[in-house]
Amino acid sequence: MNLISDWFRRHFSDPQVVILALLLIIGSVVIITMGNMLAPVLASVVIAYLLQGLVGGMERRRIPRLVAVLLVFLTFIMFLLFLLLRLLPLLWQQLEQLVQALPSMISWVQRELLRLPERYPGFISEQQVMDIINVLRSELTVLGQRVLSISIASVGALIWILVYIFLVPMLVFFFLKDKERLVQWLTSFLPEDRSLATEVWQDVDRQIGNYVRGKFWEILIVWAASYATFTILRLQFAMLVSFFVGLSVLIPYIGATVMALPVASIAYFQWGLSSDFAYAVVAYVIIQLLDGNVLVTLLFSEVVNLHPVAIIVAVLVFGGTFGFWGVFFAIPLATLVQAILKAWFKRNHREEEIQTATQDRPDIAGKESSGA
Repeated sequence: MNLISDWFRRHFSDPQVVILALLLIIGSVVIITMGNMLAPVLASVVIAYLLQGLVGGMERRRIPRLVAVLLVFLTFIMFLLFLLLRLLPLLWQQLEQLVQALPSMISWVQRELLRLPERYPGFISEQQVMDIINVLRSELTVLGQRVLSISIASVGALIWILVYIFLVPMLVFFFLKDKERLVQWLTSFLPEDRSLATEVWQDVDRQIGNYVRGKFWEILIVWAASYATFTILRLQFAMLVSFFVGLSVLIPYIGATVMALPVASIAYFQWGLSSDFAYAVVAYVIIQLLDGNVLVTLLFSEVVNLHPVAIIVAVLVFGGTFGFWGVFFAIPLATLVQAILKAWFKRNHREEEIQTATQDRPDIAGKESSGA
């Protein structure tokens, strides 16, 4: 117990550490308890944070802030309209086509499974195949019930979508326009001496700002490259598949691995074991290799210096804690944890050096006490 109490006394005796810990606890409690209610606000904050880089770039070119905000906001609205009016209907159309093709795919899978006992009688029996088919049927039944429940609740979902469409752009505009006033209002509730929290925020702001903007461009580039490649190869559902391939870069390593199965499955159902199937799989592998070894290096260049093991652990931990949004923000949250630990241990190390120097040279302590 003495060891634990000494550790707490050494690390939490500093008021700066206590302030930072309280800010983190309050922020976590607010997100966990009111995350669903504040979802439009949180989404607007993320979008405004993403657009702030463009506004800041225009300000550095001596463009007035209000003009820069209006130009960036109008560009955002045009991009949003393109997504809603052009891209979303195309994705929905291909999703409907995929759902319509699922029964034939499932029948094909059943026929292939029933042939396995004839091909490999020593490895698998007919009863084992029937057990597998029954499990697949039960899972598909559960999936169908979930889809039906979603369709029944589509009216409520539509209302929420309309709320997001009108509320989020309005919040984004005010977050961009009144950024300084909002930041001053929030900081007015904090103590004046918050050097440790400020140090952590500066490090996080530099890393996460570049990460979010770089990730946005990475999604667009991977999405466009995948769509062009799959269209040239005439792969079915090219827009839908490439859209999810682009989004998969949000979860490094895991996303690329997970998306390999849908790409290979659609190519296999379309062409079978043929050269076209091999071309599609090889093209997907090449896109992922170029993304991981070339594009990521150009866009991020060690901005987020996290080991692959740390990234995977962050995805598992934050995904298990916060669900989808935990997976979505796993790397920014891991970056926040890294910045906190770095600033905390740096501060403790600096204080230990000062204490050691004071003990080795009593004259310094005497001068400091006399000066006080």
